[in-house]
Amino acid sequence: MSEKLCFASDYMEGAHPAIMRRLLETNLEHTAGYGLDEYSESAREKIRAACQVPEADIYFLVGGTQTNATVLGALLRPWQGVVAADTGHIAVHEAGAIEFGGHKVLTLPQKDGKLSAEAIARCVDTYRKDETRDHMVMPGTVYLSQPTEYGTLYSLAELEAISAVCRGAGMRLYVDGARLAYALATPENDVTLPDLARLCDAFYIGGTKCGALLGEAVVFPRPDVAPHFFTIVKQHGALLAKGRVAGIQFDTLFTDGLYDAIGKSAVEAADRIRAALDAKGYIQPFVAPTNQVFVALDPEKAEALSRRVEMGFWENLPDGRVVMRLATSWATTGKDVGALIEAL
Repeated sequence: MSEKLCFASDYMEGAHPAIMRRLLETNLEHTAGYGLDEYSESAREKIRAACQVPEADIYFLVGGTQTNATVLGALLRPWQGVVAADTGHIAVHEAGAIEFGGHKVLTLPQKDGKLSAEAIARCVDTYRKDETRDHMVMPGTVYLSQPTEYGTLYSLAELEAISAVCRGAGMRLYVDGARLAYALATPENDVTLPDLARLCDAFYIGGTKCGALLGEAVVFPRPDVAPHFFTIVKQHGALLAKGRVAGIQFDTLFTDGLYDAIGKSAVEAADRIRAALDAKGYIQPFVAPTNQVFVALDPEKAEALSRRVEMGFWENLPDGRVVMRLATSWATTGKDVGALIEAL
């Protein structure tokens, strides 16, 4: 076990104690497999209520890359690709999983990690006006993440504009919510779960990075969007035989406001770190209000700080500095934050 302060990512620990207790309490029970158990159904009902969509289809998958590949494989036709920011997770950090499944990621320039409705509309217009489009990949779905790779947030107005472009073009809108708890808990956020259900064709509620041992909850607000999705999940090797393991976790996360509380504590810890960085004269290259904090450091400073703090490398800047990421989670304590501030 490392003696360094751990701020490398938000899924380095196991799971929230409430989840561990519930898993242990139910450990010797006999239940149906493949998510057909009563705990998974209870979790679905709680998520439907939180999203205010009683007819929604909900599936529990194991991890983010697997979820993105499976959902996008179901939403896209063989001749279509998925539009994403050039910094988007599926474009950079999923080892070409979408392309491996037979679909191209059509990247567009971003600002602060976000796509604009205007850029998406231009992409569609360019495709439609190209006389050689039959030789090209058709944009079929738009992929966003909330929050983005840079920890930034789409506003409700931005999301509504993007949704309108997608629906006008006959495209699907899919939102990756790997860190959704932290987006929902951020004071600047004005996008709710019911908003996502209203504006998206599919989205997922992250568990792996938000207090669970594993698992993501895929939400299809309209069940007809991805027919036979259960079978598609199975074809992708993504159907968990002991489905209750995921179901119990989401049932716990959506009981007594735990999912909200996990996000709130992590964002509050990140806010303390951001304030300390400002006070100490550090440069934060991105304005990220969620649980991810980015700091630009000289290589020597990054190396020195890394001897005391586990951070995540993000990118190299043209001036020779390196951007490092500090991520908080449900497990981040006030003592951890105080020690980090002292190290800074």
